Amino acid sequence: MKKIVAVLGFIWMTSACSTQTKQQVLPAIVPQSQKTPKVEIVRPTNIIGAIEPFYILPMKSAFYARIDTGATTSSIDVQNLRRFERDGEEWVSFDVVNNRSNESYHFEKPIIKKVKIKRIEQEEHRVKVMLDIKIGGQKIKTEFTLAERADFDYQGLIGRSLLSGRYIVDTSLSYTLK
Repeated sequence: MKKIVAVLGFIWMTSACSTQTKQQVLPAIVPQSQKTPKVEIVRPTNIIGAIEPFYILPMKSAFYARIDTGATTSSIDVQNLRRFERDGEEWVSFDVVNNRSNESYHFEKPIIKKVKIKRIEQEEHRVKVMLDIKIGGQKIKTEFTLAERADFDYQGLIGRSLLSGRYIVDTSLSYTLK
């Protein structure tokens, strides 16, 4: 009986091995495609970086702004700032000159408010006006303080009042907007 079991076991093992050999798939040479697929990272459009472009309308060239969640109000670099009175109200005239493109534009705007800016070394008094800007494809009418920012790296500073409800800031990024 042991011989029969041994023979049957041998036959069973031989048939199992031959079945595996028949089912074995040999690797084939797969031709490589001519075009490598382009991988595109898709980010939500409301995430912006530490430095972003924006436009002061009606100007055509972009300014670069530091995105500052610590600042309440946005600020822009101006030249030739002059206060005057029109129809009993305080107004201001000023020039905005894009340092990169040399495009310039003269503005006359009513003063919305006078503000005191607290800085580490000193306090600074500025005027606040409403400006139409375009950032990330959105046209926004928002408050800007006017300052001479010649000593700063960027001509604009975008603060919380403009960012709130619109953008999430990721400081590891920059130049995410067009």
